Amino acid sequence: MSEFFTVKRIDNSRLVRPIDPHRMRECARLVSLGALLTLGALLYAWQHFEAIQARYQLESLRSERSRASELNQELKLEVAGLRDPERIDMIARRQLGLTAPVPGQVAPMELPPNAVVAEAQPANNSTAQQ
Repeated sequence: MSEFFTVKRIDNSRLVRPIDPHRMRECARLVSLGALLTLGALLYAWQHFEAIQARYQLESLRSERSRASELNQELKLEVAGLRDPERIDMIARRQLGLTAPVPGQVAPMELPPNAVVAEAQPANNSTAQQ
């Protein structure tokens, strides 16, 4: 005897699988847990890279401060050289043609009554400063 097989077409398009609420809650929990872990990892990475960037900026500012301090020291030395009285006297005599005043050329100024006059003191008076 021979066997015959028939093909029966089954249409499952109208079937709807019921959604299990417990399964949906579990899926939502897993998705939210994954999102929290990802957010935590991103926050950690952001803080880490910001700290590295802050260290680079700090090192840059330290080197800039060091250069500024060196430049300040050089400028102080230059100002001290430019304020040298011997240098000023030499420039006044040679370039500007100035000479020392002859007696009688300088007249003292007459001050009004009750005038207050500043008194010059030597700059190297170390006992007065302490």
